[in-house]
Amino acid sequence: MSTSNRLHAVNVVAKIKTPAPCPAAPVPEINFAEDVFNIQTMKSYLPKGSCQKLLSTIRQGTPLNPEIAGDVAHAMKQWALERGATHFTHWFQPLTGSTAEKHDSFLDFEGEKAIMSFSGKNLIVGEPDASSFPSGGLRSTFEARGYTAWDPTSPAFIKRHGNGATLCIPTAFCSYTGDALDKKTPLLRSIQALSNSTRRLMKCFGLPDEKVEITLGAEQEYFLIDRNFYLQRPDLLQTGRTVFGAPPAKHQQLEDHYFGAIRMRVLNFMTEVEKELWTLGIPAKTRHNEVAPAQFELAPLFEEVNLACDHNMLVMEVLRQVASRHNLVCLLHEKPFAGVNGSGKHNNWSISYGKRNLFNPGDDPDQNAIFLTVLCAIIEAVDRHADILRATVAGAGNDYRLGANEAPPAVISIYLGDQLKEVIHLLETGSGRTSRKAGSLKIGVDTLPQLPQDATDRNRTSPFAFTGNKFEFRAPGSSQSCSGCNVVLNMIAAEAFDRISGVLENADKKDFNAVLQKELRAIIKAHKRILFNGDGYTDDWLSEAARRGLPNLPTTLDAIRTLTQDKNIALFEKYGVFNRRELESRYEVSLEDYLRRIHIEGSVALEIATSMILPAVRGEYEKCVRALAEAKQADVKAGMQAVRRDAEIFGKGCDDLVVQTATLRKALADKQDEIIPAMQALREVVDQLEKVVPDDSWPLPKYREMLFIY
Repeated sequence: MSTSNRLHAVNVVAKIKTPAPCPAAPVPEINFAEDVFNIQTMKSYLPKGSCQKLLSTIRQGTPLNPEIAGDVAHAMKQWALERGATHFTHWFQPLTGSTAEKHDSFLDFEGEKAIMSFSGKNLIVGEPDASSFPSGGLRSTFEARGYTAWDPTSPAFIKRHGNGATLCIPTAFCSYTGDALDKKTPLLRSIQALSNSTRRLMKCFGLPDEKVEITLGAEQEYFLIDRNFYLQRPDLLQTGRTVFGAPPAKHQQLEDHYFGAIRMRVLNFMTEVEKELWTLGIPAKTRHNEVAPAQFELAPLFEEVNLACDHNMLVMEVLRQVASRHNLVCLLHEKPFAGVNGSGKHNNWSISYGKRNLFNPGDDPDQNAIFLTVLCAIIEAVDRHADILRATVAGAGNDYRLGANEAPPAVISIYLGDQLKEVIHLLETGSGRTSRKAGSLKIGVDTLPQLPQDATDRNRTSPFAFTGNKFEFRAPGSSQSCSGCNVVLNMIAAEAFDRISGVLENADKKDFNAVLQKELRAIIKAHKRILFNGDGYTDDWLSEAARRGLPNLPTTLDAIRTLTQDKNIALFEKYGVFNRRELESRYEVSLEDYLRRIHIEGSVALEIATSMILPAVRGEYEKCVRALAEAKQADVKAGMQAVRRDAEIFGKGCDDLVVQTATLRKALADKQDEIIPAMQALREVVDQLEKVVPDDSWPLPKYREMLFIY
């Protein structure tokens, strides 16, 4: 892009971003969830009896009564029409990693009279084509039938677009044979499994039957760049990341962007995002600058995990749509820019039983015993199944991020903080002293130090950190669905709860505390290798992890192979989360997605290098050659050395580009495993040339232009 074009782009930005001064205005009333068919709306539109039956399904998990479908459909239609909706859709989450929707209008006819119609059948079941979505072999092209099924635990909502609006009904998506083809179905299965196992474990402690709620707070990181620059980057357009680009002299080294003052243009964007999210019932709470320039974060309040996963998919959609209205582009790729921090999605996960957060330390013996039991169960679960937990965050984009001194390493470990580590040590040894309170730690005899809610520091390098009343899984990538990792967290916790329950259920009441203490001590001895409070970015930790026998699965291909191991298939089948066919299909979908993305990236890199970079470098080489010839003809000596040096640099650059593009072309043709090394080698050549080719001749917007928003 020429200098004049770049200046024009910057001038356009300047015109957009400069707000006219205005007097302070009162904060308008927030109509939170006004476009959501939530419980308050249900009570207003549904007959009382139907409303009670639906609320029983939502709150207590009782089976859905099909007799109320007609009433619910009529109420939804009436509410949606009043809010300007003309269409409805079953909103679902196929294995593309995104969302899908097929819109049908409410329009129908009674004879020759046009009416607005929406039946109970329309609400409960839809029939989209299943053959064109990824299925990993569960569906063939000629086997097109698939079904969407209403999920009443996630409320319907209105999606507005231009002058219209659509009623969106969250649904599960399955095949004609009943196999899950989506992200929601296994999540709902895992929620049921963990709920049952939690009730079983709490019964061992003599607690009455209560509702189990798994909660999630998903922090979403993202980049913003100006749309004018984005449209001139074929790599960003087609892959979501820059396959070429040299980091600018200044980017995040001074640490001045993190939590810095938010620029007005970005703040206006964030404000509109939040208003739209609040209208959709999404409790966006926190916004701030992230570490890298042009990187930001949005964090919501905690919600029930199924609803939180649905809401995170909507958050990503709203971020992209609102950015477009501000002449920006929201980049959700895990590593859109080399040399600066990538983006993740911190998965804050916890379990509540009634009003009791099971990850909250208590100040009485019973609460402490439950807390320590649940804590040890999670330690066991993560150590036993670190491989499949790692597999849930595998992906081509996340491979560029994990272990890059900005995100957790690919080795899964647990951070507890010094105080809890001390308590765990005391529990394991059965004697000793703590910094808070002396004496032996005996379950039921309250010598556990009273722990405040935030009894741990934070460790940004840990993949799985206890942070007071929750575990924060920091490995998921920014573009990934939250469902995958929470499916596995729920399931492995359920297995650990069940195993411990089996031990406690056989204990005499008088021996309960002794049996429990012996069991927790055994868990710690067997699984303490997963505990690590140090710096996960160091090579020393990788060596130590190997010594401990922890799995190190650095790439997607390493990680996803674990999904089809017999022991893991048996676990998924035991808890009804996936059957063998479904699990093998996930492996095939993940493998195909990875290979396709890498091939697309390689093809884009090859195209840019041959059609944009090489002509630009060759043009500079030809200029130098002409200058040398003209200087020689004019018998000019001054400056010849500099021009000759440039000619050598550009000439060698052309030669290197030819060699590396040929290598990449061959890898794309028949050597899939060599595409990434070939892309990297080509990138090194291109990025060095970017530093010497004159700015007005370089065909791509540079990092120093894209990473700073004004």
